Amino acid sequence: MKPRESLVRLKRFQVDEKRRRVMQIEMMIAEFTRVASDLEREIASEESRAGITDQNHFAYPTYAKAAAQRRDNLRRSADELQEQLSEAKSDMDAATADLTKAEQLEDREQVRFRTSEAPRDQAVFEAKTFPAGSTASF
Repeated sequence: MKPRESLVRLKRFQVDEKRRRVMQIEMMIAEFTRVASDLEREIASEESRAGITDQNHFAYPTYAKAAAQRRDNLRRSADELQEQLSEAKSDMDAATADLTKAEQLEDREQVRFRTSEAPRDQAVFEAKTFPAGSTASF
């Protein structure tokens, strides 16, 4: 395996890892958002059942307080993940740019190799087709 090929494989692996990280963060954000929405519904249900919507009221349901706290924590975590997501996307973009450069270098090397091999291949073909001392008439 040529050094450029292994470099391209490494860069592809890095891009795949960055892509997996982005997808993982996006799934976590979606899950946190879903759970926060579920908690919001449960809070509303608990408030309607108790008939008290003021969180400062002494008889406000304890479960609703705990669910609201958990919902707020999930929202904060989702916001923090949004920052991580933007960093992960920029890392993925940089890795993709590196991969593109490596692929272009490999393509140029292959073209250079093919053009340097063509005259030699032609000479080998002519030597086999027309051995020394034979006369070729065209």
